[in-house]
Amino acid sequence: MYSYEDRMRAVELYIKLGKRVRATIRELGYPTKNALKGWHREYERRQDLRIRSVSRPPKFSDAQKRVALEHYAGQGRCISWTLRALGYPGRATLTAWVREAFPETGTVSTGAYGAGNHSDAVKKAAVVGLYSRQESAQALAEKVGVSRPTLYAWKNQFLGSEAPATMKRKKSASLDPEIEELELLREALQRDIRELQIEHDLLKTASELIKKDLGGDLQGLRNREKTKLIVALKNRYKASALLARLGLARSSYFYHRARIALDDKYLPVRHAMKEAFESNHRCYGYRRLRACMMRHSISISEKVVRRLMKQEALVVPKPKRRRYSSYLGEISPAPENIIKRDFQASAPNEKWLTDITEFHLRSGKVYLSPIIDCFDGLVISWTIGTRPDADLVNTMLDAAVETIADSEARPVVHSDRGGHYRWPGWLERIDAAKLVRSMSRKASSQDNAACEGFFGRLKTEFFYPRDWRAFTAAQFIDEVDAYIRWYNETRIKMSLGGRSPIEYRKSLGLMP
Repeated sequence: MYSYEDRMRAVELYIKLGKRVRATIRELGYPTKNALKGWHREYERRQDLRIRSVSRPPKFSDAQKRVALEHYAGQGRCISWTLRALGYPGRATLTAWVREAFPETGTVSTGAYGAGNHSDAVKKAAVVGLYSRQESAQALAEKVGVSRPTLYAWKNQFLGSEAPATMKRKKSASLDPEIEELELLREALQRDIRELQIEHDLLKTASELIKKDLGGDLQGLRNREKTKLIVALKNRYKASALLARLGLARSSYFYHRARIALDDKYLPVRHAMKEAFESNHRCYGYRRLRACMMRHSISISEKVVRRLMKQEALVVPKPKRRRYSSYLGEISPAPENIIKRDFQASAPNEKWLTDITEFHLRSGKVYLSPIIDCFDGLVISWTIGTRPDADLVNTMLDAAVETIADSEARPVVHSDRGGHYRWPGWLERIDAAKLVRSMSRKASSQDNAACEGFFGRLKTEFFYPRDWRAFTAAQFIDEVDAYIRWYNETRIKMSLGGRSPIEYRKSLGLMP
């Protein structure tokens, strides 16, 4: 049972991580998925969690305790005999009751039956019945009033341990040959099913634990990986069966098991990597994660980072292709494509890129219109709204123009052939700010690839991995705004030497 503090800690972390069950359980090591969701439902309903009482009513009543002690005292003072007859309580509980009720008892008998006071005649008759029986040895032992091992001990006493132990009935003597053949076939099928179940569990565990696509070949694993599989399944199958199936020597198994039990030298690195991964929208691959570690004075190779990411299941979400189009036809003459897919700039405010992207939410659609500087990928200005109208792009352009000093050269503003960049309001603002227009060719998104790449990163890292069903449009707009600020100020880019765009500009003295 978890304490109130443990449950509150789990619920708070669950909410902080965006209600991601697996991330919460992986961080804390507890509880189960259903328990965590139940605690969260209770917290939302009560705004708190109940403080559970630690006192419990006794499992067994005084009458049950009295009956158990009377049976123990009147039937040979045997713990096992009493448990077999009554079916309750546990062995430890009954032993504690006996020691409390009979403090003069030095030791408590736990044998299956009482003291051995049987005569030699009874013992010989039992041995004869053992050889000539038509029932199981256990049933015969219960008739005599002894345990099954005692019955065989009497056999060794009178006949010697070298006497053949032909104590079990042979099925062939009483079964029809066809039935016996079917029995043998059934046993063979059961063995095959068990072998297939072992192989299935090994492959499944290897996929979850080692994160490898084995293609059904378990022999290709390293000895250390085989040892991890055996440790994970040893409570379900015998170690000898797993060793035989994997072809692993017992000495190798014990060697690697001892090595695995040692302290992990990368434990602090694992914690730092998980914290960096979670705090950066779970979007850092191994290169940027290694750069993040280097910024915190943790020297580690890319190979080790990739291995630790695989072991900790730090998986970057894959992109999905969904595009919004604002093309309304050739409603006005289009300017020349000045950029010509050259998205490199030697200075800030030399080349600007812009476009509009769409987000589908349960509460409606949200549109983002940014201006991106080709110099370092900095988002100069951006507007977010629920309608892709002229005001969305005009407001963005006004904010971008305000960032240019009067003495600076006018940048080239490159866009696609959308109607927003051909309306009079946009053209008037471009002319007033003395900016240079540039447009992609018709049906050629590659001509604006750098801006499309920004939208792809934004949706892959921020939009697709999260569940936005409970968010209103206003709440989502705040989240997008916070992401872009994080993108400018914190998110590192390998092309900028492991810095964010603003950090890069500060390092060049372009920003205070």
